[in-house]
Amino acid sequence: MTFITGISNDPSRMHKVDDRRRTERKSTSIRVEITHPSIGTIIGSTRDISDGGASVKIENHPIPPLGTSVKVRFIKMVGTVNQEPVDMKVMHHMRNTIGLMFA
Repeated sequence: MTFITGISNDPSRMHKVDDRRRTERKSTSIRVEITHPSIGTIIGSTRDISDGGASVKIENHPIPPLGTSVKVRFIKMVGTVNQEPVDMKVMHHMRNTIGLMFA
């Protein structure tokens, strides 16, 4: 567990959260296509990626609800990284960025 401290240094007022960063993240920008039957296709780009998942910035599209299972393709300038979409899950979102975890 990791402690996130606020203004107070009183340990009883600290909030415990899981440390979800178990793998090293690499800052990179790769085009992403996220698909789901109820939301269609969302286009975005990675902010960072790791063996556990990716942080994806989404432009002008509704954010999928937390827990949504989606299919994701990563596309580089010269072609796709993965021909077949991979299963991922929406783990968190903040403004126009979502955190996806490989399923």
